[in-house]
Amino acid sequence: MSPQDYVQQKAAASGSSFYYAFLFLPPERRAAITAFYAFCREVDDVVDEVSDPAVAQTKLAWWRREVAQAFAGTPTHPVMKALMPLCKPYEIESRHLFAVIDGCQMDLEQNRYLDFANLQRYCHLVAGIVGEVAARIFGQTQVRTTEYAHRLGLAFQLTNIIRDVGEDAARGRIYLPVNELQSFNVKAHELLQRGKSPGTDSADFNRRFTALMQFQSSRALQLYGDALALLPEADRRAQKPGLMMASIYRTLLQEITTDPMLVLTQRVSLTPLRKFWLAWKVQALGRL
Repeated sequence: MSPQDYVQQKAAASGSSFYYAFLFLPPERRAAITAFYAFCREVDDVVDEVSDPAVAQTKLAWWRREVAQAFAGTPTHPVMKALMPLCKPYEIESRHLFAVIDGCQMDLEQNRYLDFANLQRYCHLVAGIVGEVAARIFGQTQVRTTEYAHRLGLAFQLTNIIRDVGEDAARGRIYLPVNELQSFNVKAHELLQRGKSPGTDSADFNRRFTALMQFQSSRALQLYGDALALLPEADRRAQKPGLMMASIYRTLLQEITTDPMLVLTQRVSLTPLRKFWLAWKVQALGRL
């Protein structure tokens, strides 16, 4: 299997909404974003799929060495072999890849975030930097587009956190800031047990949890609006793939807001056909 086939399979197998936006890109840009996305998936999978923290630490250390070797001219992993020829044309730097690894390192070392500022640091590494690289690949020409990309990346990551509250709790992780849980009187143990704690008044928990999630969703929805307002008109056409992703993710977030309790027991998602339709509408109309 060629490196190009490998990254294509890695990206497609993830089922991510991002993949639908890639379909509308010219071949070389699509190859670059697919390879970069495959790198992000490989590193993220270290945290999600490796149960032993020591083994995960070793794997992340291996990826750090691989990135350094690759930028020195000797990549060994198929993802890096696919990505390296495309780094210079699209200004992808080693610091971008190391930042993604740093974000995954935070996942290994931290499973609570005291406040939103603390959470934002994590989101910057695993999503803001990804947005920055994606904007370059899509054809950024304006400096201000980087700020748009970081703001949109934050909105995407907060949407993921909202969607995955139940799944993350099953892994012992809570990304919702501790001080915000306290503000809505939602206890960590209630999330870890998905509201099924012995002696818990389910109606009362549902009320408190719904209020918490409405707050989280409102902030994320505001960030989508803030990001779109930052996108320079001169880059709007080039950044259509990001707008496609924004349409898909914002629609998903709006679905969650109709019944926030669902995120505790299932993964809320849009059908592949609906994702494709939302992406196509942005491609055809040029707006969300």
